[in-house]
Amino acid sequence: MTFVSIVVPCYNEELVIRHTHQKILETMLKLEHEKKVSFEIVYVNDGSSDSTLTMLQNIYQESLNSLNKENKVVIISLAKNFGHQVALTAGLNYAKGAAIISIDADLQDPPEIMEKMLNYLEQGFDVVYGVRISREGETWFKLITAKLFYILLKKITNCDIPLNSGDFRLLSRRAVDVFNSLQERNRFIRGLIPWIGLKQTPIYYERHPRFAGTTKYPLRKMIKLAFDGFIGFSHFPIKFSFYLGSVTAIFSFLYGIYILLYSYFNEYAIRGWKSIMVTILFIGGVQLISIGILGEYIARIYDEVKKRPLFIIDDKNSRF
Repeated sequence: MTFVSIVVPCYNEELVIRHTHQKILETMLKLEHEKKVSFEIVYVNDGSSDSTLTMLQNIYQESLNSLNKENKVVIISLAKNFGHQVALTAGLNYAKGAAIISIDADLQDPPEIMEKMLNYLEQGFDVVYGVRISREGETWFKLITAKLFYILLKKITNCDIPLNSGDFRLLSRRAVDVFNSLQERNRFIRGLIPWIGLKQTPIYYERHPRFAGTTKYPLRKMIKLAFDGFIGFSHFPIKFSFYLGSVTAIFSFLYGIYILLYSYFNEYAIRGWKSIMVTILFIGGVQLISIGILGEYIARIYDEVKKRPLFIIDDKNSRF
């Protein structure tokens, strides 16, 4: 009998969490009957400021008081909001299953797909990642920027990150153990999972609109996630600053020769401040960009050497 863990990161999901639990529970009870699997649902409260934690505790108590006396709910409450990627990492660290499925709490990713994921697990795959063939309910801006992000990420990174994949995936116990051994601070799980290798396959599905509430990935967090992907899996940004600096130096040198020759052969040449200012500002801008990119890599080295824990647990409820 396969023991399956469902990991659900939650941040301010009071409008949807009970419905999410019901959908996941119905799906897993069906699989428990048909495929003879046992399961646990691991909710990770990522420092929610609304009533999400209270509702999760109610769900936990209801599971304890169920007729069969078998608790299938685990609640991990983090001490503050550490972010989605760290909350997901916490859930993967504490999940006990031979197969672990991560899914967001907003029900954009359909729980029904989990059955197909388990079928692939039986065929020997260690990773089954969801690929979205459509994304209903999302703005044209997010669709375009997401597509450009995945295309650019695939071209400049050193691992094969699947296009249009998210954090809806199944991992075997072996894959989770390898993932849990990775301790880097600035996490981009969509890149870490392909990086570990093993036998992986996609599963395609249509993504639904959010059931209720608002997205927990506004533009600011999307940019941060994209930056983590670019910096964490590619040396291209720092190489680009070198190339940009080199090209700028060459053009500045050629422009300097042009000014000297023009001034020598043209006695009426106007020697103004405009060209000097443009050149100084351009070179200064390139220098600041290069220093900024270099500083980002140094800051991440600083984060790593401090060796702070990825997350701190405030409370944990598990089966007894």
